[in-house]
Amino acid sequence: MIRLGTVFSGIGAIEHALERLDIKHSIEFACDNGERNLKTSEEEILTEIKDMNDEEIKNHIEKLYMEECGVNYVEQTYKANYKVENNRFYQDVRFLNGYNFTGKVDLFVGGSPCQSFSHAGKRGGLDDARGTLFYDFARLVYEIQPKVFIYENVPGMLNHDEGNTWKVISKIFDESNYEWTYWILNAKHYSLPQNRRRIFVIGYHEKYKKHFQKLTKPDEIPLNINMEEYLERSVDNKYYLPEKGFLRVINPKHKRHVAVNGSVARCQVANQQFNWYGDMRIETDIPERVLRDERIYKGIYNGELSVARGLTPRECFRLMGFSDEFVIPENINDKFLYRQSGNSIAVNVLMEIMNTILETGIFDNGH
Repeated sequence: MIRLGTVFSGIGAIEHALERLDIKHSIEFACDNGERNLKTSEEEILTEIKDMNDEEIKNHIEKLYMEECGVNYVEQTYKANYKVENNRFYQDVRFLNGYNFTGKVDLFVGGSPCQSFSHAGKRGGLDDARGTLFYDFARLVYEIQPKVFIYENVPGMLNHDEGNTWKVISKIFDESNYEWTYWILNAKHYSLPQNRRRIFVIGYHEKYKKHFQKLTKPDEIPLNINMEEYLERSVDNKYYLPEKGFLRVINPKHKRHVAVNGSVARCQVANQQFNWYGDMRIETDIPERVLRDERIYKGIYNGELSVARGLTPRECFRLMGFSDEFVIPENINDKFLYRQSGNSIAVNVLMEIMNTILETGIFDNGH
């Protein structure tokens, strides 16, 4: 039984990876604020909670988020799929006391928000508020002392600020009592037709140095599956585009942001499918119900009468490695589901990382 703790937990990519691998595990805690931003500053909160115990702090933070930001839809999706006690799901990593879990977690996983280091973002790095959340991951590694940790982010972290950001991060890992390495892995090399490169830092507690020395980078797997095979056979009319969307999608000047009928999907991002960005499908086999729908534009593409559509949330989840057993709550708006998918970690990649970790024998003898 692997005791798991996660922060920036999202919709539970490592949890789903463990399920798909049929690895017994328990969820000791999870933490995600659901991309909600508090108006109250961290300094104000620290003043408010200075005399509270951990339970009171947790309740205070939950109440604050609900009053200022409303429902945590990420938490809803997470809890629809995994068993975690309500008192073990936290809203904000900054106020999570890792000492409550010292010695109680075997595997600790998280990927702090990547916008600070992404080429698509403003690249504020560690000076950006989101970038500083890396420090909370490092702090929790120190406080929890797991056997193994996995940290995920975008490769842009390596060259941000001419490499200085990575030097700082490396120094923090070096000064921990962990042996560590990192790999850049692409989802398309691990049986997922999506071009998604990410950096994965794997750390072993120094007590398990002999196990760490056995750790090897996962072997790449030839991609023998096409994106077409991940598509749903019948799609609701709402996913088909009006005239403006159709014309934008087929316009060559937008090809930097749009891929039409790709065999390997573009990297999913949080705003996937909005403003007709990302992967789009052009169809010539048009159902009667779509032909009758006046909102949906029927135009000529490559000499044939065609319609265009975006991907459905289920298709996006499939392309991230989530099986159809994964529950997508019906009450959550598509725009939130696309963000949940785009912010997740490719499950297949985590499965291969777990396989190579298991081969070192670090989890063979229980706790």
